[in-house]
Amino acid sequence: MRSTHFGRLAARFTILLGLLFCALPTPAQDAEDGLLPVTEAYKLSTDTATPGVLKLHWAIAPDYYLYRGRMKFKAGDGVTLSEAQLPDGKKHHDEFLGDVETYHNTVDASVPYTVAAGTQRLKLSVQYQGCHEVEPKICYPPHTELLDLALPANATAAADTDHAAGTLGAALNQLGASQTSGPSQGMDAAPLPAEQAFRFEALARAPNQLLLRWTMPKGYYLYRDQTTLRLKDAAGLALKPAWPAGEMHQDPNFGKVTVYFGQVELPVTIDGDTASRKQLELEASFQGCQDGGLCYPLMTRAVHIDLASGAVAASSVTAGPAPELPPAGVAQNPVALEVSLFTALLLALGGGLVLNLMPCVLPVLSIKAVSLLESGESPGRTRRHALFYTAGVLSSFAVIGIAIVALRSAGHALGWGAQLQQPLVVGGLACVMLAVGLSMSGVVQFGASLGNTGHSLASRSGPAGDFFTGVLAVLVASPCTAPFMGTALAYAFAAPLISALLVFLMLGIGLALPFLAIGFVPALARMLPRPGRWMETLKQVLAFPMYLTAVWLVWVLGKQRGADAVGLVLVAAVLLAMTLWWFERSRSRGAISRAMVMVLALLTAAPLYYLAKLPPVTAAAVAEDGVTAYTPEKLAELRKAGTPVFVDMTADWCVTCKANEHAVLNTDAFRALLKRTGAVYMKGDWTDVNPTIAAFLQQYHSPGVPLYVVFPKHGGEGRKLSTVLTSSLVEQALTEAAQ
Repeated sequence: MRSTHFGRLAARFTILLGLLFCALPTPAQDAEDGLLPVTEAYKLSTDTATPGVLKLHWAIAPDYYLYRGRMKFKAGDGVTLSEAQLPDGKKHHDEFLGDVETYHNTVDASVPYTVAAGTQRLKLSVQYQGCHEVEPKICYPPHTELLDLALPANATAAADTDHAAGTLGAALNQLGASQTSGPSQGMDAAPLPAEQAFRFEALARAPNQLLLRWTMPKGYYLYRDQTTLRLKDAAGLALKPAWPAGEMHQDPNFGKVTVYFGQVELPVTIDGDTASRKQLELEASFQGCQDGGLCYPLMTRAVHIDLASGAVAASSVTAGPAPELPPAGVAQNPVALEVSLFTALLLALGGGLVLNLMPCVLPVLSIKAVSLLESGESPGRTRRHALFYTAGVLSSFAVIGIAIVALRSAGHALGWGAQLQQPLVVGGLACVMLAVGLSMSGVVQFGASLGNTGHSLASRSGPAGDFFTGVLAVLVASPCTAPFMGTALAYAFAAPLISALLVFLMLGIGLALPFLAIGFVPALARMLPRPGRWMETLKQVLAFPMYLTAVWLVWVLGKQRGADAVGLVLVAAVLLAMTLWWFERSRSRGAISRAMVMVLALLTAAPLYYLAKLPPVTAAAVAEDGVTAYTPEKLAELRKAGTPVFVDMTADWCVTCKANEHAVLNTDAFRALLKRTGAVYMKGDWTDVNPTIAAFLQQYHSPGVPLYVVFPKHGGEGRKLSTVLTSSLVEQALTEAAQ
């Protein structure tokens, strides 16, 4: 037993002497022992032709190998390195190092980088270590090579562009940021983030047929020959892409190349037996540029494709190499048709129906209830009320649906309720709520004829009022997300335009269904109370929810643009009240008096105009106790550390979010649950336009906020929770994540 132990010690001592011996090799010794100098055993060459990516190649001599885990890269002055992309090596158990991966013959690595403005050289150090695997078996000490390489011409220009722009998302601070059309957009617009400039989608059309799609805004293009596709852990399968004809383009980096502008769809055939496979993991690496502007580093997107249903189960996006843990919060755009159109329509109908019970819709429903009570004695008028209200609801849903789908296809990150990210919309809606409240309080009467004697004019104004009420119901419904709506809207945002439009219209039918039923089912109409003097009192009482809604919108505006915005909208509210007061006084007066109404109305609009020019609030918010602000980097760090994470994507204008916070998340029970499970509560704020939050929403196929995702302790995909939380649901999810 002792001799065996002594033998092991002797062997280790021999290896140690060998390492010391090889640390200072001489040519005579190398020739005598048959060992090559380290730089000949592992010949390193470099390639900087691809902007933003350094490609390294090792030619490994026979009987030698390199350790994958011993490769290290350190940036020099003015250079920032991302995680290196290394291929999988041959796995085996090393007596001294344990389980390792090694490379034989050749190995290629890619190291994404960025350079600071003014940097002219790419400087970094590359460390590697390997061994001779036959007699004499010896391992070289770690060897470091210092690289000082010339940068591509446009890499320094890109660094200067990034320095001047601050961030790639600088142009997206407002939803309406314009994009110059056509390939000649050039440097006139700040470059978009990579995930928005190059949207990647993938789905299975058949067990052996895939369809890949890249979508670029105007002025961006994708290289055909810089695109590579591969399947992970799919031995025996091969991909055969059928590239469509592209455009010939004179590129400053690669000369005359084939590129694609706008959108390109790539059919891919899978060669091999896929009958036994339910899912495939596809990895696509590609590169593109802003025409006349920045060229992006190599991007890699990974997607899990369900071969049975065609759905994309999960995906991750990286710039350059794919990290061990997918960086949650980076945009991806899978075609997530996880349900059929029929199912999506049923869910939309149910979601629209439940939306009637949400607190954000209640103030407008109170207006409709009063109008139906006023017409309760006439079945014909009740039907007209219901039809015109439904027309307003459906028209509004159609406009919102078409706008969202169209803008998202152009590269904008939009979602349900995104219009409330715009201060002008929030301020205008607050004034509308105030005007409706004043009308219900009797301060002003809309729709009455001159001198209150023109009954025919009042009759004609009825349908217009019903239609406007339907429009208003949809606008104020957008901060709320009812159960069943999330899946339906996620389908609509990924489906073709016609299918998406059908889903939005079905949401509208669900929202309008109660009033349609009252209008067309006489038995239900007879259940309504008979009109009487009490209705005037009810109308005045229901004005107060309208005032509270206006107050809430002003509070949201303050969160977005600060105290100056609150002051402007309050001035607009006072001018609006003056306008309505004078409007009532001018009914029986001359043309000059009525012209003053128009003057006051224009003055009311002036403060709202300046709302759009206010910058976002930039002061750092006071951190909430026990809450971590969301960033993709922080989430990746926590997941690598094995920490369960509860991610909450919210907005101040989201009523459902606030209800969940009050009922579940801002409670002692939830804080105790976090402590018991060791989980971190991470919150992202989508009150204002935020491309990072929008990317996370896209990653989890969420049409808007709220979005709740629980990440388990030991890695794996995040679990998406319902938009309406309960304490038991959250407790179960976090308990499972901590196990």
